[in-house]
Amino acid sequence: MEFRKYYLDKAEITPLNAYVKAEIVPLKGYVKDIAESTRSTEEDEDDDAISISIGKYGRWQLKLTFLLSLFNIPCTWHIFSPTFHAAERTTWCARPANFAHVDPALWMNITQPQGPCSIINTSYITDWPPKDTSNWPLVKCESWEFEGEGETIISEFSLLCDRKYLNNVSEMMFLAGVAIGGFVCGLISDKFGRKKTLMGSVLIQTILGVLIAVTPWFEMYFVLRAILGFISVSVVFSGFVLSIELVGGIWRTVAGIAYLFPLSLSYASIAGLAYLLRNWRHLQLAISLPGILFLGLWWILPESPRWLHAMGKTKELKEVLHHASQINCKPLPENFEKLILPTSMETNTSTGVLDLFRTPKMRKITLLLSVIWFTVYLIYYGLVLNVGNIGGDLYLNSALGGLVEVPAIAISIVFLLKMGRRWPMTLTLVFSGISCLLIIPIKWTTDDLQWLVTSLAMFGKFLVSSSNAVVPVFTAELYPTTMRNLGVGASNVSAGIALMLVPYLFETEAIHFSLPLIIIGFFGIVGGGCVLFLPETGNGPLKETLEEDKERPN
Repeated sequence: MEFRKYYLDKAEITPLNAYVKAEIVPLKGYVKDIAESTRSTEEDEDDDAISISIGKYGRWQLKLTFLLSLFNIPCTWHIFSPTFHAAERTTWCARPANFAHVDPALWMNITQPQGPCSIINTSYITDWPPKDTSNWPLVKCESWEFEGEGETIISEFSLLCDRKYLNNVSEMMFLAGVAIGGFVCGLISDKFGRKKTLMGSVLIQTILGVLIAVTPWFEMYFVLRAILGFISVSVVFSGFVLSIELVGGIWRTVAGIAYLFPLSLSYASIAGLAYLLRNWRHLQLAISLPGILFLGLWWILPESPRWLHAMGKTKELKEVLHHASQINCKPLPENFEKLILPTSMETNTSTGVLDLFRTPKMRKITLLLSVIWFTVYLIYYGLVLNVGNIGGDLYLNSALGGLVEVPAIAISIVFLLKMGRRWPMTLTLVFSGISCLLIIPIKWTTDDLQWLVTSLAMFGKFLVSSSNAVVPVFTAELYPTTMRNLGVGASNVSAGIALMLVPYLFETEAIHFSLPLIIIGFFGIVGGGCVLFLPETGNGPLKETLEEDKERPN
């Protein structure tokens, strides 16, 4: 199978998951140092035709990368919405009309000794309360009542007892769509353009979101959510690629990481929306309809100039660059017409999947990255999508989980530009695992320290959020240009497996309450250790070919 590469000129790209962050003006304290430490590298290696024509970063790029980062908000809402769609509430077998006056707690205690899936045969009850029900036969519950306001998919579609597994299967299919959607979207955007893929995906995402809100059957909900997962990651990935193709030099690293900043706003805002809108259909509409506003950006967003250049679309490229130069107040160079002429690219360096394992060094990198990506996604989404299982208030935990993203992402920019990749990523992964392991003795000994349990979970989320931001860039730097997208895509396969396992992670509590945390802690330590076996990339020049990579030391 042949994999086409994106024409990003050393941009660190990655599909993702999931996964993305709003463009901000880089942190003041680092701009001067970044510029000085990277000026020579940028001039030597990143002076491509687009950067020479309009500059590596200016007002035009700032406006567009900021707008592109906002596409992450509805996508993150859709990913996180099942936490509230299927929020667990106290449940009991429904009271017959003649016992509707009975207190629910007393009703559960007397009639449901084995939980809400079975109930004593109420036809035996002649007066209330019955005297001795210990030997009364149990029958299967056919209907239920729920504590609290509003409706969830669990209460509406009766996803309880022998149907409980369907909720996890539904979420697994959504995440499976996320896992493969990024790769497929990359192929589509490479052929038809970033802008068309992005805006087409937003349109489909909005339609699917509204259809989910009005679906009368769970089977339809199941199918639509699976397609939505595929489309949502297409929005994220297309926006990410377009964002970093608009800038040049060191700004690609900054823009790639900063693209994820809206995640924090997304997590916090959906917690607020879910608190106000307790009916899952109302919440689904609230997170879907804003997609209509993004469709208006069709007349604002340009096609990627680097994609236009690579595809030889000179006329469209001229229009984009003329507009950009006016906004940036940077006159186009005198040799502009010659500069943007399409160049013939050598095709004798085609690569395939087997190249990931051709040399001992490549085999080592590929296998280690598979473990690392699996670890990062298992911990990150294990904490994000199971926030209701760590105890405490669901809405508060969700908001806190969003807020810790902000400093984590900001620190990641410093990591990438100042401190290298290996040690910061190792420490954040290992200590995120240790943080989760420390929860076990606390929950084992007392139920009165929920604030400490929540604090440790949020600290682990903070650390793994940094790893989640760094791993795509680190991966892109480890592979040569001729197989960079192939390498990132291959790494994302193991991430997809982790995503499909996440819905079942906290189901292991049925074996022992500590098992989910032990799994997270174990993989955090193992994944962090694997990072140490990878070569450091720092801010050095990127490798071009596999042959060039062979000549460099490990």
